[in-house]
Amino acid sequence: MTTLLHLLAIPMLAVLTLGSQSTTIPQPGQPSHSGLTGQFELLGSSLVSAQQLFLGTESNVFIVDKVENNPARVDGHPAWASGWTLDSNDQRPMDAVTNTFCAGGNVMGNGTWVNIGGNQAVTYAGAAAASQYGGGPYDDPDGRKSIRLLNPCDDGTCDWILSPVSTDQRWYPTIETLEDGTLIIVNLRPITSSEKLTFVIQLGGCRNGGYVNDANQDNPTYEFFPPQDSPITLPILQRTLPANLYPLTWLLPSGRLLIQSNWETVLYDYKKQRETPLQDIPDAVRTYPASAGTVMLPLTPANNWTATVLFCGGSDVKSSQWMNPTWIIPKYKASTSCVSITPDVSKSYVQDDPLPEPRSMGNLIALPNGKILCLNGAMMGTAGYGNQSWAVGMSYADSPVLTPVVYDPAAPSGQRWSRDGISASKVPRMYHSSATLLPDGSIFVSGSNPNSDYNVGPTIKYPTEYRTERFYPSYYNERRPQPVGILAELSYGGPSFTISLDSDDLFGDVNNVNNATVVVIRPGFSTHTMNMGQRFVQLENTYIGYAANNTAVLHVSQLPPNPAILAPGPALLFVVVKGVPSVGVMVMVGSGDLGNQDVFPIGDLPQSNVQAVPKPGSNSNTVFNGAASVGRQVHPAWGILPLLAVIVGVW
Repeated sequence: MTTLLHLLAIPMLAVLTLGSQSTTIPQPGQPSHSGLTGQFELLGSSLVSAQQLFLGTESNVFIVDKVENNPARVDGHPAWASGWTLDSNDQRPMDAVTNTFCAGGNVMGNGTWVNIGGNQAVTYAGAAAASQYGGGPYDDPDGRKSIRLLNPCDDGTCDWILSPVSTDQRWYPTIETLEDGTLIIVNLRPITSSEKLTFVIQLGGCRNGGYVNDANQDNPTYEFFPPQDSPITLPILQRTLPANLYPLTWLLPSGRLLIQSNWETVLYDYKKQRETPLQDIPDAVRTYPASAGTVMLPLTPANNWTATVLFCGGSDVKSSQWMNPTWIIPKYKASTSCVSITPDVSKSYVQDDPLPEPRSMGNLIALPNGKILCLNGAMMGTAGYGNQSWAVGMSYADSPVLTPVVYDPAAPSGQRWSRDGISASKVPRMYHSSATLLPDGSIFVSGSNPNSDYNVGPTIKYPTEYRTERFYPSYYNERRPQPVGILAELSYGGPSFTISLDSDDLFGDVNNVNNATVVVIRPGFSTHTMNMGQRFVQLENTYIGYAANNTAVLHVSQLPPNPAILAPGPALLFVVVKGVPSVGVMVMVGSGDLGNQDVFPIGDLPQSNVQAVPKPGSNSNTVFNGAASVGRQVHPAWGILPLLAVIVGVW
């Protein structure tokens, strides 16, 4: 355990320099990359197929594949992990050590990324290797019990390492970061009280894999990382076979977990080990392999940072149908249904505007302007692959959806989806595709591989895909705000701070400060249509505008004093004016350490106003904490909670 504590204590110096509240980040500039709005740009080919990916630093995306015969090599065997430098598009192979096939991942409160579980050691065509300890053509030890750690860097020196403690066999686990920056996971050894830390929670998964789960390999438990307790049974995972893999899980502001598996939904209090049943989800299964797009909608001062989760697409499949040998999966139409639930407020789902076309495997990506981008996926079939005669090659899906669509949660009902000005990609993004938001507000899109091993060629309809793209949202080519005064570290409550905007930032009109917002986005860990840990939180702010020169100062609150709203760890901060975001900068949410986070009273903000000229004696860099403050209500569920990271998986 001492070794593990040392590994997790490594600071994020390669990502950012942490400091006190007075430490600010250099002013962001304009995007270094050019692109056409509403369109995809082909960047090149990745070294490994992007089954999993995440933004590790402002400059680097890290990609994880399953073990297969990728042409790229590392240490004498095929690589199944890589790093991609965004400005140069340079790449390097990395060594993920063990088989990462269908693992889960997330980031901890200290900035360490964790990749958990995977598959047995394999050889050609995904067959079981003769040895589960390495060797053979792929030299890939069994990854089902592995916990892999990465402290991301920009200089090309970092690589994956194995944790000295392991999990039980987990394939298709969900990982969620908790309020103290740790993770919830399934089946780790107990630790003593002196070793208690903050955790990630791991939920669900299966021991040996397959299209869906079954009772012979189910492991309906969860556990924490760093290890805390013996594995704990989660009843919803026992009840929801066979479609209980990658259970959809979110930490809520109340400190409870929303867990959606097959047709069931519960609120789960992991501290008391108590389930509260919610309404069964309408219309369609949303978990893998039905694979709906899911996202927590923006948490804002206007909604009192109350969580609403949106589910779109998936497949209407009864539990008895999944293993029916007469079911021709690629001929089965996906769902158009979108529903949402606000679980800390209501037990019931609400119907939302349906998707323009059926879609399985569509990623939902939170954009800094508050809208949601839906891309990737297929109209027919589900996730998964196999050798059946009816498979499309090996794919269980067909009819790719090539054109993204944007959801606006602020638009009236019936008008929330739009693809105005959006062009189609030329790359089908089927099973094992991934996508993530980048600091410049574009979307990094890669992967697609419904194949048991490396499979390319002109006759392969859905090959092992390496082509990698950027998608450019509508705001991309606008002149970006260049705010001054962004803090390197955000606390939970505490003194407010100021951000200065000049005339160019306000598009020459001081009145545009009325709609200026400061948002913090964690892009998450992308795999299997999910972005585990993705979160959008708007900070509260007021402003003082100066009409004489069209400049302004934003007075900005720290994060709400509740770490369950946004768990500790790195995230991107954007200043958005007139719907146009600044280039995002990576900040540390919380202390940068694992453990209970300090929570402070909310700092005061002055009343917003626009002045003709600065008042005598005023200073645009002054933080106002006086009596003329804006009154705010605290969410009734807020409080000082132990910060834990949760990983949800079914075995």
